[in-house]
Amino acid sequence: MLPKKTLLALVTLASLSHCAVIAQHAAESAAGETVTLDAQGGDYPEWFQNPHMVEFYALSVEMLRAARRVDAAAYEQRSYEIFRAFAESLGMNPDGMIDHLKAIPREMVGIVKDDPKVLDSYENFLVALRGPR
Repeated sequence: MLPKKTLLALVTLASLSHCAVIAQHAAESAAGETVTLDAQGGDYPEWFQNPHMVEFYALSVEMLRAARRVDAAAYEQRSYEIFRAFAESLGMNPDGMIDHLKAIPREMVGIVKDDPKVLDSYENFLVALRGPR
């Protein structure tokens, strides 16, 4: 069982990071089509099994786990590079994806500071990103 503080932090991250997703955020694709996503409704393998999200997890482990002082700006910029590639892999607009996910790197810094076990597994990391199922 997670401590109440950790659970509250995870729920807060999920609601803040994905408020647009909860509202069935529509992302404009590179072809100009609209793709509606709702990450709260279930498991979305195109998001969570995407190699770029696994890469974001690996970056998070690398930059947040052992650092005495996290370089949040560098983590954010490297995350944005991954998010752009992630958007392109889904046929979406990279700038729209950055706009949608822009707060996540800084929020992950705080979440990991409060609960480093978030980085112990990809599943823990996903819970921090999307909230508990």
